[in-house]
Amino acid sequence: MPDITLTTLVLLCLAAAAAGWIDAVVGGGGLLLLPALLLGLPNVPAAQVLGTNKAVAIVGTSGAAVTFLRKAPVRVGLAVRVGLMALAGSMTGAFFAAGISSEVLRPVIMVVLLGVAAFVLLRPSFGTAAAGDGTDRPVGRARIVTAIVLVGGGIGFYDGLFGPGTGTFLVLALSAVLHLDLVTASATAKIVNVCTNAGALAMFAYQGTVLWQLAAVMAVFNLAGGMIGARMALSRGSGFVRAVLLTVVLSLVAKLGFDQWNA
Repeated sequence: MPDITLTTLVLLCLAAAAAGWIDAVVGGGGLLLLPALLLGLPNVPAAQVLGTNKAVAIVGTSGAAVTFLRKAPVRVGLAVRVGLMALAGSMTGAFFAAGISSEVLRPVIMVVLLGVAAFVLLRPSFGTAAAGDGTDRPVGRARIVTAIVLVGGGIGFYDGLFGPGTGTFLVLALSAVLHLDLVTASATAKIVNVCTNAGALAMFAYQGTVLWQLAAVMAVFNLAGGMIGARMALSRGSGFVRAVLLTVVLSLVAKLGFDQWNA
């Protein structure tokens, strides 16, 4: 455990709870959790902050995934296949991360996120159909392969390489490719995100860059936030998820823009 004040520890735990809630509803909890760790641990090496972030996040994501699986119509077999590809992708991305400048990636991700926000705003019906209401279109083998290779491998690689907004990208991509409503896409994304977190965490643990004691304390709050967020997403439906999605996407754009401006 690093030498931090009780006030800092409490604030980090509250940030972990809020991040777990955001992650469960629509993804993107790292937008809050990682900056909180960087601010709360200014003298800790960046690699340890990143490793601790993953150790906390995987607990909340796993709790949310279990909550969703109990009540949401998730195709577990498909989610696991996408997740295994995502695990491989995240480990590969983490391997190449040292040679990539985040300053180069930030503008690209900002443009992509702005496109995502515009798409969701201009398509009010996107992801709002209730699962199983007869409006879902059939999903062919080509779309399943696309989900496994591009969604799993591609976004998994991005998570290991850079990271911010991975859960949000997963929700949007799974909804678009597999014709899922946003609640089901969020549930499926949680399973995939557990795998991406596991891949990255394995690499950080191997390198010895995880503050396990701090991560254990924060993980309890992250787990609670994740389970509450999952229940709210299930009870309030796709319209609620869509509203949170837009808020998170625009917040992520603002965060990346601020980082780019101050780089």
